Amino acid sequence: MRAAQRDGGLDGATVVIAGASSGIGRATARAFAAQGARLVLAARRRDMLEDAAAECRRAGGDAIAVPADVTSPSDMRHLLDAAIDRYGGVDVWINNAGVGAVGWFEDVPLEAHHRTIETNLLGPLNGAHAVLPHFIDRGRGVLINTSSIGAWVYPPGAVAYAAAKAGLHGLTEALRHEMRRHSGVHVCAIYPSFVDTPGLKHAGNYTGRTLDPRGPMQSPERIARLMVDLAAHPRPRVPVGLPTLLGRVAYALAPDLVGRAMLAGVEMALARATPGRNGSGNLFGPPEDRMAVRGGGQSLLPLAVGLGAAGLLAAGALAAGRRAA
Repeated sequence: MRAAQRDGGLDGATVVIAGASSGIGRATARAFAAQGARLVLAARRRDMLEDAAAECRRAGGDAIAVPADVTSPSDMRHLLDAAIDRYGGVDVWINNAGVGAVGWFEDVPLEAHHRTIETNLLGPLNGAHAVLPHFIDRGRGVLINTSSIGAWVYPPGAVAYAAAKAGLHGLTEALRHEMRRHSGVHVCAIYPSFVDTPGLKHAGNYTGRTLDPRGPMQSPERIARLMVDLAAHPRPRVPVGLPTLLGRVAYALAPDLVGRAMLAGVEMALARATPGRNGSGNLFGPPEDRMAVRGGGQSLLPLAVGLGAAGLLAAGALAAGRRAA
């Protein structure tokens, strides 16, 4: 990066965010803009991107909107070209776009499973394949993948999402090892747990129930602040919050126990939910409603509590087994 970025500052840095029209991506764009960064914002809806770009300019940065679909390699190459044409190069690239399909595996159409994996795994692969040669040529750059607790804990009712996030974790780790050949190129990942975004509202829903859980969640602004810090001070992995830590430990110690607890939690939540219509959500196109940073207090808090309880039970069982041995 230029001298302004070598000391950890981001004023004047060029940051590309794929998946910037709502949720974590939009909050992250605002946070970088407040640092004086120059933003290249990508998503499928031009109108929402233009709104996000205007917010960034008001926050103190510069920004352009580039409509793009992360599942298209040519769109990702065009996104890179647009950033270079406008700002001369890219310093930070964030793969943040994500979708989900909720429902029992056999009830979710195969094309919905495919689309979830295309967006959440092949999307970051496409973005990385576009930008990493640019970073290598320049001798510097930071690639950040937005992963999830789902990289380490695999929830029933979201099979393709879990598969994609587990794959993204492997992709990120392998890329980081490869990039050790280029000391100025950093590959990072951030692992939130449950974030208050419109993601669940916009997900493909094949449960026949209304998905509208409530309660406390991590804020998108918290994730955005961590993104900014990660760009300025690259680190391999940033797990976010106690639920991620508890879930990772619990699943490592007792995957079957955690799996049974999660299944019971999902079944209970669906049994209590009101009937609703199935639909593909934003899987095959952007949602028609106005998009926002927050989702209105959606929560999977019982799942987090279940993970923590399962982790404590697993730790106790492990300790008892060691004492008996």
